[in-house]
Amino acid sequence: MATRRPDRNASAPRRAPASDNSRSTRDGSAPRDSRERPDDPALYATKNTLPEDTRKQVIPLLNQRLAECIDLQTQCKQAHWNVKGPTFIALHELFDDINEDVEEYVDLIAERVVQLGGIAEGTARIVAERTSLLDYPLTLRTGAEHVAALSDVLAQFGRSARMSIEEMDELEDADSADILTEVSRGIDKWLWFVEAHQQ
Repeated sequence: MATRRPDRNASAPRRAPASDNSRSTRDGSAPRDSRERPDDPALYATKNTLPEDTRKQVIPLLNQRLAECIDLQTQCKQAHWNVKGPTFIALHELFDDINEDVEEYVDLIAERVVQLGGIAEGTARIVAERTSLLDYPLTLRTGAEHVAALSDVLAQFGRSARMSIEEMDELEDADSADILTEVSRGIDKWLWFVEAHQQ
């Protein structure tokens, strides 16, 4: 017959719920802000031979690029949905093609974070808090306006990816540098395609 585990909270004093109407945790304590992250986050155990200290430095850098990449993806869709004018079909399809590749880059970056024992942080709230990309104006209509706005953020993200390649090289994480090189190369290709509509 299975023995029942003692309730670990049985002897713990119960705390009064928070005075504001925020949710509380099971033990009655106030919930920790999900956006709070410790300065020295614990990593999941892994047999990955990249030194732990290196992984702890790489993961936040990758999570920053992840936030920007997710933001870029949403901006591609914003352009795809809302472009108008005589070049509608060409740009509508181009923006969707870019979105599909950027979605793959999102997965590449997020999965690298997890491979290193970290947590990929890609919720909408975290993305909004962290992204450094330009805001995408919601009032754009013409193809020329969307081309200008999307080319700006593609160029900005491409620059960030290249800066991160240098950071990964300094941290001696060749695999993360390789992933970001693939991302950067793809972004440069799409920037070329978009800018061709301005020339």
